[in-house]
Amino acid sequence: MSQPRILLVEDEAPIRRFLAIALGAGGFEVIEAERGRLGLERAATEAPDAVLLDLGLPDMDGKAVIAGIREWSQVPILVLSVRDGEAEKIAALDAGADDYVTKPFATGELLARLRAALRKRPAGTAERAELAFGALEINLATRVVRVSGIEAKLTRKEFDVLALLARHAGRLVSHRQLLTTVWGPAHREDTHYLRIAIGHIREKLGDDAANPRFILTEPGVGYRLLDN
Repeated sequence: MSQPRILLVEDEAPIRRFLAIALGAGGFEVIEAERGRLGLERAATEAPDAVLLDLGLPDMDGKAVIAGIREWSQVPILVLSVRDGEAEKIAALDAGADDYVTKPFATGELLARLRAALRKRPAGTAERAELAFGALEINLATRVVRVSGIEAKLTRKEFDVLALLARHAGRLVSHRQLLTTVWGPAHREDTHYLRIAIGHIREKLGDDAANPRFILTEPGVGYRLLDN
C-alpha cells in the first residue's frame, strides 16, 4: 500500500523539520508548504490525504486556508496552533477543520489523531482540484473554467452549480439538491433560479440543450454533467 500523503503547512522551519521527520517515521509521505497560499496551491495540485495546518502563517490566517480548501475539498484538516483560546478553536472548527491540537503537543498523540482522521476517510478518495470532461476543464481551487483552452467567465453561483455537477459527473443531480446546496434550503423550490443559471452556463460553455456536449437535462428532475 502507498503511504498516506500529508500536506504540512507550517512557517517555522525547525517545527516543520521536526514534524516532517516524525511523520516520515510514522509511515507518512510529507508535502511541505511554509506559506498559506502555497499550502492552498499544493492542496489543489498534490491531492494530499490529510492536511496539518498552523494558524499563524505570515501571509494569511490559517482559517482562511481552511475556508479555501473547503470550497472544493473535504480532505481531513488538523490544526496545530499555539492559540489555545476556546473562541479560536471554535472558529477553526466552524471554518471546516476536523481537529485542533494545541502546541506544544505530544508527537504520539498527534500521529494517533492523524490516523483517526484518515480512518474516517475511505482509501483512494484523495481529491484533485483539476477536473476534465472532454474539452471542458474545471479547476475547483482557482474557480477557473476553460472550454478547448479558452476561459469561460462564470459568476460565482454559475460556477458553484457547474462544480456540483462536476463532483457528481455522470450522475443525476436533482433540482432540489442543486438549489439547496448553491442557494440554500430556503430556495429549494425556486427552480427558475436554476433554469436561468443553467441557461447562462450553457451559453458561456457553447453548449446546446438540444444536442448537449456537457450538460444533459433530465426533464422535471435535474441535470447531469456528461462524463466523456
